[in-house]
Amino acid sequence: MDFLSTIDTPLFNYLILPLLIFMARITDQTIGTLRLIYASKGYRYIAPVVGFFESFIWLTAISQIMKHLDNIYCYFAFAGGFAMGNFLGIYLEQKISIGVVMVRLFFQNYSHQLGEKLRSAGFGFTLFDGEGKEGAVKLLFSTINRRDLRKFITIVQEIHPNAFYTVEDVRQVKGNVFEKTKRGSIYSRLNPLNKKGA
Repeated sequence: MDFLSTIDTPLFNYLILPLLIFMARITDQTIGTLRLIYASKGYRYIAPVVGFFESFIWLTAISQIMKHLDNIYCYFAFAGGFAMGNFLGIYLEQKISIGVVMVRLFFQNYSHQLGEKLRSAGFGFTLFDGEGKEGAVKLLFSTINRRDLRKFITIVQEIHPNAFYTVEDVRQVKGNVFEKTKRGSIYSRLNPLNKKGA
C-alpha cells in the first residue's frame, strides 16, 4: 500500500484535508492582515518578509483546492479560514499595539489637575483655547505610543469621565516631542512580558 492510497480515504478528503486548508488559510490571512498593518505604519522592511510567507502559504492552500474541485468542504474551509484569519490578525495587532497615535480631547470645563497628572505620568501635550457650539472650550492634543493609550485614557476619565476625545493613527513622527520607545524586534512586540502598563 503506497502513501497516496492511504490518504485517499473519506476521512482524509472530508475532514483532514479541509482542516489543513482551514488552518493554512487562517495562518496566511493572519499574516496578511499584519503585513498590511505593518506597511501602513511605515515598517517597510518587515512587510516584504511577512508577504513572502503569506504568499507561500496561500499557494499551498489554493493548490489543494484546485486538486479537489469537487470537494465542497474544501471551499467552506478556505472561506472560513479567510474570515477567521482576518479576525485573528486584527486581534494580534491590538495586542502588539504598534505605532503612535494622536489623541484629541475637548473640554468645556477643563481641570488643570488633568495636566498635572498627565505630566507626572510622562505624557506631553499641547493645550489650546477654542470656540465650540456652546461657547469657549479647551483642546488638548497629545502624541503617544499606542500601547500607552489605555493608561492615558484612564487618567483622563478619572478627572473628566465624560470627556469627548478622538484617536487617530500617526504614520510618522519626527523630533523629540515625546519619549518614544524603540521599536525593537518582532519577538519583543509579541512577547507579553515586554509590555508595560498591561
